[in-house]
Amino acid sequence: MIDLYEVAGIKGMFLANKKIDNQVKTFITYNKGRDWHLLQAPDVDLRGDPVHCLLPYCSLHLHLKVSENPYTSGIIASRDTAPSIIVASGNIGSELSDSDISMFVSSDAGNTWRQIFEEEHSVLYLDQGGVLVAMKHTSLPIRHLWLSFDEGRSWSKYSFTSIPLFVDGVLGEPGEETLIMTVFGHFSHRSEWQLVKVDYKSIFDRRCAEEDYRPWQLHSQGEACIMGAKRIYKKRKSERKCMQGKYAGAMESEPCVCTEADFDCDYGYERHSNGQCLPAFWFNPSSLSKDCSLGQSYLNSTGYRKVVSNNCTDGVREQYTAKPQKCPGKAPRGLRIVTADGKLTAEQGHNVTLMVQLEEGDVQRTFIQVDFGDGIAVSYVNLSSMEDGIRHVYHNVGIFRVTVRVDNSLGSDSAVLYLHVTCPLEHVHLSLPFVTTKNKEVNATAVLWPSQVGTLTYVWWYGNNTEPLITLEGSISFKFTAEGMNTITVQVSAGNAILQDTKTIAVYEEFRSLRLSFSPNLDDYNPDIPEWRRDISRVIKKSLVEATGVPGSHILVAVLPGLPTAAELFVLPCQDPTGENKRSPEDLEQISELLIHKLNQNSVHFELKPGIQVLVHAAHLTAAPLVDLTPTHSGSAMLMLLSVVFVGLAVFVIYKFKRKIPGINVYAQMQNEKEREMVSRVSATESRPHMSQTELRRPGQLVDEKVESQLIGE
Repeated sequence: MIDLYEVAGIKGMFLANKKIDNQVKTFITYNKGRDWHLLQAPDVDLRGDPVHCLLPYCSLHLHLKVSENPYTSGIIASRDTAPSIIVASGNIGSELSDSDISMFVSSDAGNTWRQIFEEEHSVLYLDQGGVLVAMKHTSLPIRHLWLSFDEGRSWSKYSFTSIPLFVDGVLGEPGEETLIMTVFGHFSHRSEWQLVKVDYKSIFDRRCAEEDYRPWQLHSQGEACIMGAKRIYKKRKSERKCMQGKYAGAMESEPCVCTEADFDCDYGYERHSNGQCLPAFWFNPSSLSKDCSLGQSYLNSTGYRKVVSNNCTDGVREQYTAKPQKCPGKAPRGLRIVTADGKLTAEQGHNVTLMVQLEEGDVQRTFIQVDFGDGIAVSYVNLSSMEDGIRHVYHNVGIFRVTVRVDNSLGSDSAVLYLHVTCPLEHVHLSLPFVTTKNKEVNATAVLWPSQVGTLTYVWWYGNNTEPLITLEGSISFKFTAEGMNTITVQVSAGNAILQDTKTIAVYEEFRSLRLSFSPNLDDYNPDIPEWRRDISRVIKKSLVEATGVPGSHILVAVLPGLPTAAELFVLPCQDPTGENKRSPEDLEQISELLIHKLNQNSVHFELKPGIQVLVHAAHLTAAPLVDLTPTHSGSAMLMLLSVVFVGLAVFVIYKFKRKIPGINVYAQMQNEKEREMVSRVSATESRPHMSQTELRRPGQLVDEKVESQLIGE
């Protein structure tokens, strides 16, 4: 449909331009679109010559656009006070065209049409349609207009100005008895506006009387019942030239007996070629409302409904009107269970609302069982008691199978919902070694708090991989084939929350590691947080560099979590920025021996705070003096030193006689092997060195304090 025009004064009457087979045609309806018909063309043209136009191949087509300018008339016009008169521009042919446009008028509500002008004109209604004023559409100045006193059957030419006027618009005076119109325009393009008032009262010498009118019945091609009623209007006789004055309206209206034409297709039905309303392909007439229960009633549609505003009575009205019908008993069908918010997740310890929906079934006589999947189940006697939903609290995380079953005397149905119960994930910590060996498997583990948060997805990025690795497990193993520094990131997805942690690992072919311990007074100031461990690691490294003279690029210190305070010392084969002078295994061994020597000599210490000295020593050297260098604790330090001396003598005696004590012999042998493992050089023939920590590093990249803080942060 392209254009739709509602004819004024006649309820249910419309003109419409429709596109059919790529041709625009004009149709008319008298029953609000229930039936549409083409317009019959006039029998003769303006000159009286016959017009050969046979329906449906040829008909009258009208332009239905209404003017947006309130001061000019549109190309179609009708008035409430003149319900039978329609004036419009259009053409005769197989389709609507913008060429060969003429003006047409109908004085019987669109049943027949007459051609009145061969060019477009603006038409103004005066005296309740008793006078029609036509003014030509032109860009040239004009001085004449046309008047018709017989509904457009004949027209008289009148001059309304002595000087031709460029017309900009025409206005009719307000009121039901209007006989005055105003034309405004200008005499030339440079002149100001001119207003011309035209009063037609002098044309009429009297007012119309009752005998000047005749009855006229509204019809559609002879059918008198329009919208279920017969309407008879008063119309002035065409030969009487009198002023109508106030409009009298319809003379008579009476309802008609209802016929099939007064009914349209109901919702879900379509009119077929035989004229009957049949169900559309998508509509199931047997489907009832879900609220329809046994013992209740519903309106069973016949496929028809009376056209809105139709006033017909009796006849087929009872036959086509929907009738109340008792709801039949129905077995449950289309059962669904969903959460109130539509999500498949719930939070531990919080209420979750479940909604049970039934497409068909007797909702008042059903028995419902709901199993929440956590060992708790409830029962209901009908669905109406569950309108607000079922609330339940899950106290554990996991995936729960929620099952609902509905039974009545005619059958049963069931539905399942898999609900993921989670708790908020608050923290993710990535645990992995600080340093590792090239081509050796490294284990990385994501430690969560809280540890049980429900279904999780882990996304891993490591090495030079551009695509992540996605797992359902919180740990993975991988290898690095090149030396250097590598960043590992894990993202943990829990419900709508995603947390991540990133760590850096160093990779080398050769390195040395040594466990460090400290004098006991350090434990008193250890808050066991990552920031404190990073700061102490930098202080220990600085003390080692000052005591040994070893460049800082060869040393990495990582303070370990927990108490008593311990740390891991790594000796790395770093090279200069040019990529040359890389340390050999012999160099690493020499640096390790130097560090152990200085640690054994108690040369490595630092001041924790004014007056508090902390001694650093190798943890595996059990005979190392645990000396507190704080001046205020010299007495206790002496007692501790004496204790260590006695312990050393005892160890020496046990060692001398270890062959005679089997249990001690085994322990001493294991301890001796462990010492050799910690301080000896890694054999060049071994595929990977034995170590207590793993690491990662790119060739030629120095370990500065920024990278070191990333390595030892946790």
